[in-house]
Amino acid sequence: MSSVVISGDTSGAVTLTVPSVAGTNTVTVAAQTGTLNAAGPAVHAMAGGAQTVNNVTATKITLVEDFDTNSNYATSRFTPTVDGYYQVNASIGATAGTSLSYVRTMIYKNGTSYTYAYGAPRNNTSGYAPMSDIVYCNGSTDYIELYCYISGSGTLTITNETFFSACLVRGA
Repeated sequence: MSSVVISGDTSGAVTLTVPSVAGTNTVTVAAQTGTLNAAGPAVHAMAGGAQTVNNVTATKITLVEDFDTNSNYATSRFTPTVDGYYQVNASIGATAGTSLSYVRTMIYKNGTSYTYAYGAPRNNTSGYAPMSDIVYCNGSTDYIELYCYISGSGTLTITNETFFSACLVRGA
């Protein structure tokens, strides 16, 4: 039976060597400053029901928390308490009573538009806009929110295809 070998060097890098049938597989983790939190904050929230929005108006989306590993999500706002870089994923699903021109999913950081993605309608009255980005948060005052901007006519509604998720991918 083979064994796993963990070794380190003077720079602080750690190497994990795992024997396998075809040879040896090695994973090296670079030296980190500060604390590397492998179990960092993660959140997932989704539309809890239909939400009517105004035409061509940036609107904060109200979401229902599915899970929140570190109690960082409240009132549709993610405020991580660990300094680092966060993978943020989101999608706005929308329908229009008459016609839909486009859907824009928007990530706001600290109350200001940070990044966004457009989605074309999949038919005349519905569409969605998925997006993904990495956002730095300082672990104390930074926060992230999901907004939409929809162009269409008739009643514009956010659907259950709408979601937001975020998780720590690297400490600062």
